[in-house]
Amino acid sequence: MDTELARLWLGTALHEARDGLAEGGIPIGAALYGADGRLLGRGHNRRVQDGDPSLHAETAAFRDAGRQRSYRGTTMVTTLSPCWYCSGLVRQFGISRVVVGEARTFFGGHEWLAGHGVEVVVLDDEECAALMRDFVLDRPELWYEDIGEDVPPGRTTAGS
Repeated sequence: MDTELARLWLGTALHEARDGLAEGGIPIGAALYGADGRLLGRGHNRRVQDGDPSLHAETAAFRDAGRQRSYRGTTMVTTLSPCWYCSGLVRQFGISRVVVGEARTFFGGHEWLAGHGVEVVVLDDEECAALMRDFVLDRPELWYEDIGEDVPPGRTTAGS
């Protein structure tokens, strides 16, 4: 995939991530693009806002896209490496490519996807990494809840 186009599409996911943060949620955004380059759907993590543990950014973008006859040739763009749940969604529906903004904060299932024929592009975008780094420092309890882990000792309050 052309890196310039991948970065352009990442801008949509970043906009969603910022919206999620502004709403008091976890700043992860995603967008689903069709094989023709048309934006099919976009969304951000709404676990906190909606009290729905299944509403990850990729899921929100997938739902926003609505029913498609086929997902072959589509690209899921996400600001953070997809978790196992979202990686499963990509495999289940045959999404052909995943563009990952960053995998420093969370190294999800993107290598597993690549091993199963999904094209994976990791951009290592500094803005995505900074957004997550700041969030993890400010809201460790929400971050660790989101990834299903206990907050490490000494990380129970912002900045500690």
